[in-house]
Amino acid sequence: MSNGKSHLSHSPMRLAKERLVEAILFLAAFASVAITVAIVGILLYESLGFFRHVSIVEFLTDTQWTPLFDDAHYGILPLAAGTLVTTGVALAVAIPLGTIIAIYLSEFAPHKMREIIKPFLELLGAVPTVVYGYFALIFVTPLLQKIMPDLSGFNMLSAGLVMGIMIIPYVSSVSEDAMRAVPMHMREGSYAMGATRFQTSVRVVTPAAFSGIAAAYILGISRAVGETMVVAIAAGMQPNLTWDPTQPAATITAYIVQVSLGDLPHGSIGYQTIFAAGLTLMLITLIFNIGGYLLTKRFREVY
Repeated sequence: MSNGKSHLSHSPMRLAKERLVEAILFLAAFASVAITVAIVGILLYESLGFFRHVSIVEFLTDTQWTPLFDDAHYGILPLAAGTLVTTGVALAVAIPLGTIIAIYLSEFAPHKMREIIKPFLELLGAVPTVVYGYFALIFVTPLLQKIMPDLSGFNMLSAGLVMGIMIIPYVSSVSEDAMRAVPMHMREGSYAMGATRFQTSVRVVTPAAFSGIAAAYILGISRAVGETMVVAIAAGMQPNLTWDPTQPAATITAYIVQVSLGDLPHGSIGYQTIFAAGLTLMLITLIFNIGGYLLTKRFREVY
């Protein structure tokens, strides 16, 4: 019997199948790395052509972005400011609401209520972003204008608010999964010390799950930074260097869409600006991801 098992474990056909599965898994993992490297390589290659005509100092310090005008300026600051402002407004909505929803679903909601709310959150995340854009332009902006009559028809505030609503499902879902992964004995120990359910959820469960919650925040940030249609429709296409969310502005993604739909010849300086803008967007996202990784690593070590 043992000889049969040994023969089975060393069967050439079985070993060949295992090697095949290993090769397929390796190719699947390698494909993601290769695609990422290819994207970075294309951005760097095309951006180098742009930086042969425009200095990096001008690109990072000029306060005007008018690459398609006769008097061309290539300062990325207006686009970066628009991206960061809309992202900040979105996070001011998504992080607190998403965290509260996650705490409720994880610690307070009955099973039936959770089964009702979760599909609605998933449906909210499945709505096309262009629908959110027109919702911001047609509904949210007029509503805000009743409160602020001087508010422009295109502004970063309404775009950011709707972006925040849009990314709530990402924050709440991942945060809830992190909270539900906290061992039950930590809750029981808190209850044994006389803590209420609210105190346990806020002072025990949330800190213990904060590495996962921080990952949810970083996912929300990346989603907000890379959003295109909402800001393109509701925030306007004016590359103004302003930190006032009530003003119109353009974001990096909105500019890329604007130029990509045009008729600029391949290889021209105007065409190459989209790759320089894309490289900047990738670096911003990379900075947020590195910060989130360091934050989650620190809290994972603490808890």
